[in-house]
Amino acid sequence: MKDSILFLVLRRMRAPLIAIILIYAISIFGLTLIPGVDAEGQPTAPLSFFDAFYFISYTASTIGFGEIPVAFSYSQRFWVTICIYLTVIGWTYSILSILNLLKDDGLHRALATSRFSRKTRRMTEPFCIICGMGETGSLISQTLDQVQMRFVAIDHRPEPIQELELGDYQADVPALQADAQLPATLLLAGLQLPACKAVLAVTNNDDTNLAIAMNVRLLNPGIPIIARAENASIAANMASFGTNFIVDPYTLYARRLALALRNPSGFQLVEWLTRVPETPLPEMPHPPTGHWIICGYGHFGRAIVHQLDALGLHDQVTIIDPRPTNPDDHKSILSNGTESSPLVDAGIAGAVGLVAGSDNDINNLSIAITARHLNPKLFIVMRQSSAANSILFERFHANLTMVTTHTIAHACLSFLTTPMLGRFVREIEKRDADWAEQVLNQLKPITKGLVPFVWRLNLTQAKTPALHQWLSNPENQSTPLQLLHLLTSNRHRDEPLALMALAIERAGKLIILPAANTELAIGDKILFAGVRDAWNEQRNAAQNLNALEYVILGHSATGSLLGRLLA
Repeated sequence: MKDSILFLVLRRMRAPLIAIILIYAISIFGLTLIPGVDAEGQPTAPLSFFDAFYFISYTASTIGFGEIPVAFSYSQRFWVTICIYLTVIGWTYSILSILNLLKDDGLHRALATSRFSRKTRRMTEPFCIICGMGETGSLISQTLDQVQMRFVAIDHRPEPIQELELGDYQADVPALQADAQLPATLLLAGLQLPACKAVLAVTNNDDTNLAIAMNVRLLNPGIPIIARAENASIAANMASFGTNFIVDPYTLYARRLALALRNPSGFQLVEWLTRVPETPLPEMPHPPTGHWIICGYGHFGRAIVHQLDALGLHDQVTIIDPRPTNPDDHKSILSNGTESSPLVDAGIAGAVGLVAGSDNDINNLSIAITARHLNPKLFIVMRQSSAANSILFERFHANLTMVTTHTIAHACLSFLTTPMLGRFVREIEKRDADWAEQVLNQLKPITKGLVPFVWRLNLTQAKTPALHQWLSNPENQSTPLQLLHLLTSNRHRDEPLALMALAIERAGKLIILPAANTELAIGDKILFAGVRDAWNEQRNAAQNLNALEYVILGHSATGSLLGRLLA
């Protein structure tokens, strides 16, 4: 990389350097040919090459020193006058070329690439590569920064990179404006470094995400790939070569809407656990069952209709779409749905719910406003494609709003930061409303009105050395490590931490809502939800044997010799 910058500078400065060299050569050569005169006016030999070089060096650089070794003849002075103006012109040309070089986009890219490469090579903490810093990538990066996970950012547009550099992040974020589809870009981002733990392909283009996933699988087969895919054929292509997690936001949200229809408490629990931590908790929706109108039969609309059919509402679904489609034997109307007449024809007066799911945010707002005017009691679900329109959707107050970028970001973060959470969410989808309500009642006093942090604790020597040491010591068999000890404050032993254990994964099996007296073993993976302070305090006990012994025994048995004597 340093060589490429040097070659770029030499290439841009080639003409000025040649001009300076020629001017110096001509000036020096002329002085070695023109004879001088002595004090008596007698001719003397011309200057030697060294004297001529020495004189031109300090004269051309405007330092000035005098005529050496003796006063010059008028011929020499005439030639020196010409040389002065020639060198001034040459240096002016060179300086202007240097100033122009400083504005050269190629040099800026080369310098930025060099800085980016140095930063990534120096990263020793685990990090992930985010390809695409649009609305989705930006939300993911902010959340990763909150949970203190390092990342590297790539985007082909300059604006997201500039916003990232100006952002208020806890750690320095290496960012590069480049095409993430190119294998060289991914290698520069540290794809083959040991600290690289995952790659997220979350650009707005499915083909680009497919290319990134393919490159990663070939360049580093063992690394997890999280990719966004809104097209079913591209998602199938990604799955064919082993992409670990494929995010289809429309199918995912359709499943969540179906969960809200049959189990509102379960839907609220999923929302609480998968949203961005420390944001306000969403209210629990109560979507009714009955006649639903689906405006927009694209990917999102088809996913919604499929879920409604699975709930037994096949005969109570009406589709409105401007394109001739195959509505799967549902009643359909050919229209945008922005006017009142197609909504009336669809039976808006007797409908219980409406989905404004077209590809255009303004059309969705128009559909929703018209529908609410015709039926104020309607349960309205809206699709929002751009986060820039958030203020408009907030003013309307839809019952549910599917923000595409947020749905993708939440899914990616769940898989990236807490892989166990996906299994727990699937368990929520299987349980009934009473069970979900029980979990919500335990979470409510902990959350304090904000979305909780969700994290996984691995009982391994690398992740939790204090817990591993306690479990490995045969002398501690009489005092087994229990889940209760990880729920207790290591500052005040009588106080519980503001968190709860959601599940324990042991030998591939999931223990849901484990009891506090559950004995733990090496290799266990525990899923927790709680506040940031509780997370930090629990991490201290997991890594610091003194803190852990205080929680378990009520005192610390380790420490310095003086400390043990005083104890």
